[in-house]
Amino acid sequence: MAQIEHQRDASSAGGNWFTTTHWSVVLAAGQTSSPTAQPALEQLCRTYWYPLYAYVRRRGFTPHDAQDLTQGFFAQLLSRDFLDGVAAEKGKFRSFLLVSLNNFLSNERDRALAAKRGGGRECLSLEQASAEERYQFEPASNVTAADLYDRRWAWTVLEQALNQLCMEFVAAGKEEHFNHLKIFLEREAAAGDYAKVALEMKTTSAAVAMAVCRLRQRYRELVRAEIANTLANPSETEEEIRYLFTVIGVQGREP
Repeated sequence: MAQIEHQRDASSAGGNWFTTTHWSVVLAAGQTSSPTAQPALEQLCRTYWYPLYAYVRRRGFTPHDAQDLTQGFFAQLLSRDFLDGVAAEKGKFRSFLLVSLNNFLSNERDRALAAKRGGGRECLSLEQASAEERYQFEPASNVTAADLYDRRWAWTVLEQALNQLCMEFVAAGKEEHFNHLKIFLEREAAAGDYAKVALEMKTTSAAVAMAVCRLRQRYRELVRAEIANTLANPSETEEEIRYLFTVIGVQGREP
């Protein structure tokens, strides 16, 4: 298991994704009319659309209307030169999306729905069928729409980092190792856990402990990278990390 250092080399395969979809890159590209802005924005929207769907549903819209509204919002967002109107202080993609969605719901809902249903406009491809299934597992209605949005956003950040971590192991031919070790990203090891995994992996408990330590370190790096990916100013990353983990009820420690 000493070869776990492969993660840093394998991460180069995903490095371009973090570069080309960074929110600060999108904003900078928009200021110079760069052709990279649109695809980068589309990738960010594909990743973080479900928190908006959950927000719209919690606002009281039916599943069908929530799907249309979410799709219509992204269609409008991606079909016009919105970047000229983004103020420099709107440094968080999370905040920008929610403000933009609320404006959309207030001012253009009816017109956008009509365009979505009959206008022939090309929309962002979203997993709408699974959205309502996911929403059925959301907490009771005493959680506000804004709180639900932030919670879903936080969990999406973690899911993205975990997916990236898994891809690194797969790229290095170590998917089975990842499947053995990933449970220790969710909880601390109990007595005998490392010995049991060591048996399955045909290695030693000490090697498993070292591998878990490296796995957690890499996961923390990827969480930071994913959060920085949605900020205009990377110096706000630590503050955003603290906020997101407070939102999901994890306080005093990182993943």
